[in-house]
This record gives sequence, C-alpha cells and structure tokens, in this order.
Amino acid sequence: MTYRPKSEFLHVMRTRGYLQDCTDLEGLDTRMMAGVLPTYIGYDATAPSLHVGSLLNIMMLRWLQKLGHKPITLMGGGTTKVGDPSFRSDERPLLSSAQIADNIANIRTVFTKYLAYGEGSTDAIMLDNAEWLDGLKYLDFLRDIGRHFSVNRMLSFESVKSRLDRDQSLSFLEFNYMILQAYDFLELNRRHGCALQMGGSDQWGNIVNGIDLTRRVDGAEVFGLTSMLLTTSDGRKMGKSASGAVWLNADMASPYDFWQFWRNTTDADVGRFLKLYTELPLDECDRLGALGGAEINAAKITLANEATSLCHGAEAAAAAAATARAVFEAGGIGEDLPTITLAPGDLPDGGITLVQLFVRSGLAASGKEARRLIAEGGARLDDVALTDVSQILDAAALAGPRKLSAGRKRHALVKLEA
Repeated sequence: MTYRPKSEFLHVMRTRGYLQDCTDLEGLDTRMMAGVLPTYIGYDATAPSLHVGSLLNIMMLRWLQKLGHKPITLMGGGTTKVGDPSFRSDERPLLSSAQIADNIANIRTVFTKYLAYGEGSTDAIMLDNAEWLDGLKYLDFLRDIGRHFSVNRMLSFESVKSRLDRDQSLSFLEFNYMILQAYDFLELNRRHGCALQMGGSDQWGNIVNGIDLTRRVDGAEVFGLTSMLLTTSDGRKMGKSASGAVWLNADMASPYDFWQFWRNTTDADVGRFLKLYTELPLDECDRLGALGGAEINAAKITLANEATSLCHGAEAAAAAAATARAVFEAGGIGEDLPTITLAPGDLPDGGITLVQLFVRSGLAASGKEARRLIAEGGARLDDVALTDVSQILDAAALAGPRKLSAGRKRHALVKLEA
C-alpha cells in the first residue's frame, strides 16, 4: 500500500497496524479531511458479552472518536435473528427475542468504557437494526432491495464459497444475512449520514454489498475499511485462552483473568499488541517490544496494565497486578484471584474431588482434561504438585481459602461458605 494518508485517523490505522483493506483509500482520506465522518461497526448479540476478538475493532472506533469523527455502534437486534454465516462451518443456533435483548443490554456496558456517548457532533451513538429490520414487509423488501443483488456474485464471496466447497449446508435464512447487513448501511446513511463501515476482513464481502446497494439506490458515496483477523504468533485465534474465550464483561471473565491473558502474551506479539490494544506512543511500543530476555516481562506487564485499565478501569488493573505479584513473586494466595465459593451442599458425602474443582474453577474444560493435568504434573494445590486424580477435599480441608493452579500462570481460589 504505497498511498500515505493525510488524515490523522487513517495515518493511525496504517502506522499502528490496523489497516488491512479499504475500498477507496484516497477517496476516504479526502472525505475524512473534509469534516466529521459518521462511521459504524455492527455487533450481533449472539452471547451476553463480546470477547477479546472484538476488541481490535472497538479500539478502531475509539481512535476514530479521539481524532474527531463520530462512532456508531450498531447492535444487531434484527440480524442476530438470522445469524452471520461468514466463515462458519455450521448454522448458528437461533436465539429468542428475549435472549437477544438481554445480550444487547449486557454488551452495551462494554462500549461505554471505550467511547463517549452523547448528543455532540463527535459523540458516539448506539443503535439497534431491529428498529428498521423488524418492520420490513417481505415482498416490498424483495422488490425494492433484493433486485439489486446478484446470486452469482453472492456465491462468489469467500465466506459463502468456503462453506459450499466443503459441501456444508447454507440455509436460505443465512444466505439473506448479507442482504440485511447491506441494508443496514443504506439505512444508516439515510438516517445519520454514515459514510464508512469498518469491520474485520471476514466482513469484506458484506461491506462491499452495502456500498454497492447504497450507491445503486441513493447514489451516495460511501466507503469500507477492514482490519486483519488476528491470530497470535503461535497460531491461536485472538480472544481465546487455554480455558476458553476471554470475555470483556467482568461478570463473565474477572479483571484478573483479563489482565492475566495479556500478561501471558508470547514474546513475539508484545510490540504488535501494544500498538493495537493500548494508546502508548509508537516509539514506546517499539522500545518495549524490542526488549529481550527477562526484560520482556516488564513489557508484558505494561501491556496488561494498559489494556485492563481501558476495559475495567485503572483500579481493577492495579488490583490484578497486585494479585499477580502476590501469587508469582511472594508465593501468596492473592485475594483478587478468580474465586469459586462452595456451599456445604456442594460436598456430597462430605467431600469434592480435585477433578471437579478444576472444572468448576474453569482451569480445566472437562474432567478428562483435569485428570490429564494432574497426571502430567501440571496441577497444584497451594503450590504443592498434585499426583492423585482421585483426591477429595472435605469441609475441614476447605476451612480456609485454597489456591488451585494449572501450570505456572493460571490460578483460582476455592472457598467454603461458613
């Protein structure tokens, strides 16, 4: 990409490593130089929280607002009823309207940590596409909107083609998703002057459809910009940890777990992640990312502190860092560790197995995994290695808090109600 953007936002997108593709980089740059540009990213409400995999695009919206433009966070109250088939091997489970509404309410709380909402020209707004999708009349929609879509072209998009190439079913419901998302862009342009849609590179086909539809129907010039889909240097999908998704809502993943996720970043990813997930100056990101040996751990702690401060606040980041010091440096318990609290009724026949505790704490995904962890010497109780997969803890053994450890970096507390 030889063109060097003049607008501050596109300069940041390029230099910090967000920018993957743009439908018209020079045209978008010119438009951004001309004044405030309303820009949206859509989020379907398939779970009660977004996870770290969504954080890259949230940071893009944060930079957009900091540099003088208007973010629109579009909640998919309508499109979630269909489900995005992009690069999935199977159809998403359908959620009820009540489940979708609950998920949206939970997800809203995350955005207020990163964006300033209000009535000003660059204040963020949050919308729900159910506002216009729920009231559509099917035949009118087919006649007015559907006629602008070529099935041949839709079948050529990689997100659809990859599914069909594997002889996996693609329902008519899912096939309609890209038309609905394109219609979102048209409606947002009409209602709010939105002229840019951003998203991950897996959304390229959907974004291009929206641009084409808006041009065909209203003759409006709009743009699309995508970021890369991140994987870690060791090949793992971004947002996943050994124990599953790293959620952004504190009630689904504790601030300590969130902090620890960043602290566990592989050495090769530190500099890149500092640029993408913090607001530290580029030269400082480069300096920290270039550290070697034991010094790279200081860079990882900086990454964890900065990322956690944005998502959960500075106090939560400081508490997580203090707990990590207690656990790793002083060999202590650390009161801010993720905690499971057992009731006396949780001890059938007077006790509970360590295998059950490792599963309930989230340190193991299954009993089989917990037994393997113990058998291979990776499990500890109060920093003492475990060897007996059948070991049981009774009420006396749980009279005080006990620390479970999976490997050197993942820990949880077990407490018994008095």
